Amino acid sequence: MSRHFVQTEGRRWVEQGIITPEQHQQIMELYGEKKRAAGLLPLLGGLLVGLGILSFTAANWQGMPQLMRLLLLIAVMAGCYGAGEALSKKGHSKTGIAFIGLGLLSFGAGIVLTAQMFHLEAYDATSWIVWGCAGLLSTFLYRSRFLFTISAALFTAAQLYSVTEFHQFSYAAFAIGLVGLGGYVWRRQDSYQVWQFSLSFIAQSVMLVAVHDWKFLWTAVPVMALYTLGDALPNRKAFHPLQTAVLAAVFLFDWFVVLFMGKGDFLAVRHDWLPAAAPFLAVMALLLLASVVLKLRSGRGITAIEWLLVPVLLYVGHAVDAIYVIVLFVFSLYVLWRGYAEEWRLKINLGTVLFLIGTMTAYGKLTWDFMDKSLFFVVGGALLLAVGWLLNRRKREFFRNGKEGTDHAR
Repeated sequence: MSRHFVQTEGRRWVEQGIITPEQHQQIMELYGEKKRAAGLLPLLGGLLVGLGILSFTAANWQGMPQLMRLLLLIAVMAGCYGAGEALSKKGHSKTGIAFIGLGLLSFGAGIVLTAQMFHLEAYDATSWIVWGCAGLLSTFLYRSRFLFTISAALFTAAQLYSVTEFHQFSYAAFAIGLVGLGGYVWRRQDSYQVWQFSLSFIAQSVMLVAVHDWKFLWTAVPVMALYTLGDALPNRKAFHPLQTAVLAAVFLFDWFVVLFMGKGDFLAVRHDWLPAAAPFLAVMALLLLASVVLKLRSGRGITAIEWLLVPVLLYVGHAVDAIYVIVLFVFSLYVLWRGYAEEWRLKINLGTVLFLIGTMTAYGKLTWDFMDKSLFFVVGGALLLAVGWLLNRRKREFFRNGKEGTDHAR
């Protein structure tokens, strides 16, 4: 619960006589002002300084002797790391981490510039992997979200570089990132970092399938394996982004199917998308079985409905766009229902958004071809406003008569 919510709702509680003004003030004191924005300023400032240094160095690089170039790279990197360590020890953790981040960026820039200076040619993503390992080491030493973010981005970028430049999947980058980032996430159990780890894993899974020219639906195997792992982990509060990120990715894929696949379109892409049915469906069935067993053990059997999003119904081969319109509606209603059952405002808001997306998608599929385009947007806008108003009214009534629950990790 945020301080802003307590402040605004508390006034209404005082007016209704639920609490006294003194009690309202005491409750307010329990929610101190958050200074996240102020804490971000040193980090953003550090990034800007780093970009300025890099741009200045690049502009004057060719006019410097090689020895001066090397000394400059070493001096900038050592200076940033040294300043970051000194500031961190003195209690200026945000500014210190900003300088550590500068040192990490300088290290990567040094790799690139040194390779250019001595005309070294890369044949794989090793330089990016080394850079990512330096980020991992810094992350473990300083236990920083900011450095973790940079490290996750570096390993994802290493994989992207390997795939786009050398047309090969870097199993080294994937394994080191999986063990290093995953190990850090397991130790810290921070949901923000779990989000980043999950998104990096999903992106690299897509790259793995794409670079080997496998049928696209094979992407669902590692992605749903990550989802199943989320059922096995005990700390639901910290690790729920593992499954949330997967569901978001699969929902977007299903939405893509609804928007761009219809009539004969499916036959045109079937060859590129669908692997042989027997092995693929067998693997998915095993993952589903494992997930359901784990859900039942933890008393979360109802959440097995989430597997409805998995695009195995593409094998039906007919009217897949209509099938997935229904899937999107069912899933959005499920999210809404779970939000009200758990008294979780965030999930209610998410379910509302998903329901509106499903409504407008279905409306567009049904009416775009034969309705006048001006009338299409007018009617669509009116429908969106009406549905949104009804859902928001239901939400306000719900929270006016009750309170938001606290156990949202089910």
